[in-house]
Amino acid sequence: MKKSRIWLSVGIAFVVLIGAVAGTGWYLAHRLDEQVRTVDVFAGLDDRPEPASDAAAGAMNILLLGTDGRTDGEATTGSDATSTWTPGEQRADTMMLLHLSADRRSASVVSIPRDSWVRIPGHGKAKVNAAFSLGGPRLSVQTVEKLTGVRIDHVAWVDWAGFEEIGDLLGGVEVYIPETVYDSARKRTWTQGKHLLSGEEALLYVRQRYGLPGGDLDRVKRQQYVLRSILRGLRQSVDPKNPKKAYDLLDIITRHLTVDSGFSGSDLRTLALDLARMPSEDLTFFTAPVAGLGKEGKQSVVRLDKREGRHLWSAMREDDMETWLEQNQDALTGRTVN
Repeated sequence: MKKSRIWLSVGIAFVVLIGAVAGTGWYLAHRLDEQVRTVDVFAGLDDRPEPASDAAAGAMNILLLGTDGRTDGEATTGSDATSTWTPGEQRADTMMLLHLSADRRSASVVSIPRDSWVRIPGHGKAKVNAAFSLGGPRLSVQTVEKLTGVRIDHVAWVDWAGFEEIGDLLGGVEVYIPETVYDSARKRTWTQGKHLLSGEEALLYVRQRYGLPGGDLDRVKRQQYVLRSILRGLRQSVDPKNPKKAYDLLDIITRHLTVDSGFSGSDLRTLALDLARMPSEDLTFFTAPVAGLGKEGKQSVVRLDKREGRHLWSAMREDDMETWLEQNQDALTGRTVN
């Protein structure tokens, strides 16, 4: 069975620090840092949005990618990677923007549906996930910056193996399914009620789109929902008195993580500390505004709402997400999803 390489970069950033505060010590932290693969993403990029200024200058925007590998048995992220991407063989199965406020009191995770029909620099219009296939993380950055006008500070991406291992080490991923649904693509029935999913089951859960009322848009919500569940599990399971478990989590994450070369281990730990201190209600999840679904030739595509999108991306550039969220409460991903 071909397995999608899934996101989790926010969870990765969150956990990277915990080993440092849980007593792994400098040597182990250094060893973990060395496992993170780095790639020069930003060198040579031009015609970019200007860096934020004034009160928004301290905010941070991180592009989070999960790649849909179309090759078998070859790692493309982390320390075991033989390459970071193969033209035509991988697409960004999941794309999220993590915005951290300048005061680090709040953060927003905005999903950009993978089928969003956008302009890819140098390639015309295509689905947004094709940017990674055509030009790797660099072209993904260019595409998102052109789409949003938001300057990307860092990039991180992971693979499916890390996702599965994290779920298993946490003892499972807890989800609630409001109604029984059938995934015709994988011939899997998900029954109504609470479930504790293994890592492999959680991956199947977030990959489903057939049988869901909103199709791929509901799958995006599932990804956000499971990510939130994993973050909650990390908070609950990591005990300063049990540094080995913290180290094991960090070892899994860093082995499957690739970041831009400017994203140091200390940066990751600082980011994770900011997220660890943040109350869960101040970490919000939602999807970029969508106008509807459509067709481009034989391709099913998502039409983004340009007018509503301008308001969102402006709020992000100005680090005023609080106002946007107050005015768009119905856009937030709920505590239960389809």
